[in-house]
Amino acid sequence: MTGSAVLVTFTIFVTLIVVLLDRLKFLIPYKTPLFHTYGNDLGLFALLLFFNVFALTFAVLRRFFLKNTGQKLVHLDKQVKTGHSILSQEIADKYEE
Repeated sequence: MTGSAVLVTFTIFVTLIVVLLDRLKFLIPYKTPLFHTYGNDLGLFALLLFFNVFALTFAVLRRFFLKNTGQKLVHLDKQVKTGHSILSQEIADKYEE
């Protein structure tokens, strides 16, 4: 789940950077003074933005892709205990241990 959230976050972040670079072309002549003056602040803002987008993505993925997980695990537990499991025998043996 975390890997998917990182991938989605990275995709969103790169897309945002590409759009901003396209829209802020008029700042190219001022690149050096801006990065010397505000480089640390820009980096910190980008890091915080990345973590916030990651947290939001992680929460959304958990909400929509882990729906009813507890009920599914109870159903799986009942299947293994009754012997009517669709799992392979190897997984059922490890589950019983």
